[in-house]
Amino acid sequence: MSELIKTALFNQHEALGAKMVEYSGFAMPVSYAGLRDEHLSVRNNVGMFDVSHMGEFNVDGPDALAFIQHITTNDVSTLIDGKIQYSCMPNGKGGIVDDLLIYRFSLDSYLLVVNAGNKDKDWGWVNEKATEGGFEVSIVDNSDSWALIALQGPKAVAALKPLMDEGERDPENLKYYTFSKGKVLGATCIISATGYTGSGGFELYIPNDSAGRVWDALIDSGVTPCGLGARDTLRMEMGFCLYGNDIDETTNPIEAGLGWITKFTNAFIDSDLLQQIKTDGSPRKLVGLKITDRGIPRKGYEVVNLDGEVVGTVTSGTMSPSLGIGIGMAYIDSSSSSKGTELAVRIRNKDIAAEVVRFPFLKIA
Repeated sequence: MSELIKTALFNQHEALGAKMVEYSGFAMPVSYAGLRDEHLSVRNNVGMFDVSHMGEFNVDGPDALAFIQHITTNDVSTLIDGKIQYSCMPNGKGGIVDDLLIYRFSLDSYLLVVNAGNKDKDWGWVNEKATEGGFEVSIVDNSDSWALIALQGPKAVAALKPLMDEGERDPENLKYYTFSKGKVLGATCIISATGYTGSGGFELYIPNDSAGRVWDALIDSGVTPCGLGARDTLRMEMGFCLYGNDIDETTNPIEAGLGWITKFTNAFIDSDLLQQIKTDGSPRKLVGLKITDRGIPRKGYEVVNLDGEVVGTVTSGTMSPSLGIGIGMAYIDSSSSSKGTELAVRIRNKDIAAEVVRFPFLKIA
């Protein structure tokens, strides 16, 4: 752990006895009391994650909107102040540099939140494209200035509200994919109604020197600390893509089921290429697989049809704590990707029955 980057909450993790692992160069908690308990706490109550390893780039200037429109697939012009957008950055070859969140502060001011493992690559990419296109923008990496706590679950409002300073906006009034600035235990934070679990809640961008006391106060109020293991099973139940597993430099957003964030209302990097892929149809698609026998699909396992022919590969898989069955995400030949198609996952040379299903695996009221 000594050679890894420590977040502002590292001491809290150690004090709670978290199992620490290396993740994208950071020392991060993978679990505390156990993955299943942490997972179900988020689904049924409230849990929280340290996701301070994420990257934050501020983009400001008269060309900020035009620049972000150029490098991302979604339509940034539809954002208004206080709104957030999920998007991705195409790599000029049809693949994906990264997926990201875009926060709009004003017409000339935005925040890009990128994946920790891609931060350095993303930083080089956005600066290269800004210079290449002659955009009048200032891009600042503020990743080291913020701690980030993801407070997730149906009781997240009840956990956060008592910590808000008097007179601050009620977090219950924050609609999904909106944000506001507010004071939490006296610290000025960005409070974002986003998350990676499907169970609702908030992501709190907190100055590093205030993160510990906010975390401790949430622990004292009964919030369950959760690690990266539960974060992964929660996002899989919803069919949310993980960069490096389900999307990367070799996958395009159309085949990954991200056509909904790929808008052709304006020209962006790869817009013509992606439009052609959409028109022609993708030869493969990212789908959900529900195991109907006993077994757990894992990344890299082959998927076969009933004749034993390989038709795809698992990109993410787990035993669903909520459903009690094996679930997986896999790229499958389009001819075998229809809902209800019977397939099999090849696990240790044995073909385990599976069925193609639509995302999400778990329906949340």
